[in-house]
Amino acid sequence: MDSRQLEYFVAVAEELSFTRAAQRLFTVQSTVSAAVRALETDLKTTLFDRSTRRVTLSDAGQALLPEAKAALEAIDRARAVVEEASTGLRGNVRIGTMTKLGLVDLAELLGAFYQRYPLVEVQVTTSPTGSSGLADDVRHGRLDVALVGLNRGDMPGLEPRELATVPFVVLVPSNHRLAGRGAIRLADLAGERFVDMLRGFGNRTTVDRAFDNAGLPRRVQVEVPDLTTVPDYVRAGLGVAVIPELDRDEVAGVTRLRITDVDLSWTLSAVTLSGRRPSRAATALLDLMTAAIHPGSTYL
Repeated sequence: MDSRQLEYFVAVAEELSFTRAAQRLFTVQSTVSAAVRALETDLKTTLFDRSTRRVTLSDAGQALLPEAKAALEAIDRARAVVEEASTGLRGNVRIGTMTKLGLVDLAELLGAFYQRYPLVEVQVTTSPTGSSGLADDVRHGRLDVALVGLNRGDMPGLEPRELATVPFVVLVPSNHRLAGRGAIRLADLAGERFVDMLRGFGNRTTVDRAFDNAGLPRRVQVEVPDLTTVPDYVRAGLGVAVIPELDRDEVAGVTRLRITDVDLSWTLSAVTLSGRRPSRAATALLDLMTAAIHPGSTYL
């Protein structure tokens, strides 16, 4: 048994696919299959139940998975400690983010991180399914860290580090019947058409839940994948919107209203896998994110 075999086993166990595991590890499927077979031969057991349609963990595979992860983590920590003693912090961090963040300039933050830790390779990706897709990528080992906008109850299996919280506001066209009110209740929006994000995005989930809890039906007329385009559709009269107040700049033709009857807020969190200590490189990046958002940062 060697660490490479364990790494391939964990990838297949998390992806439940030899093909996806090979893609994740930047190798070919035959190499992954051969390593897993060699591990099964060494352990004298079957780790996966294979069929033409699906791959599932056997009882032995389920028992091995947490031990294999722990062993790989221990090896990584040992290697990192030795390397850092001579060359400084190094490693690889895979981070997922939403398309645009108004609370932090991620590009500038990662630039500062690179200047501080030039031997750490950072890979950045986004998810077409928003926060829910990013959270799933962390759970399945495809990402080490993700920036998400989910409530704590929507993040099982994840360890969140809350970075910032902002209230939701209502956007209406400036000529809308409610534009002069300043503040409204959710019930005042009954019967309106809405502009919102796609399902799966954290802010969409929060707003859907708030209207469901209030017993108010809601018809989303326009769905968009980018929060910054929502005011454009509101200004065009295609609907009203309930979105996090990530940008306080005034938008021509759009009026911003406060919500008075419910406490609606959106929290930006950096999440990692629960029960698994982040690598030293990932921890350094998490610390930088916290410092960048809160006053008194020594990083930016």
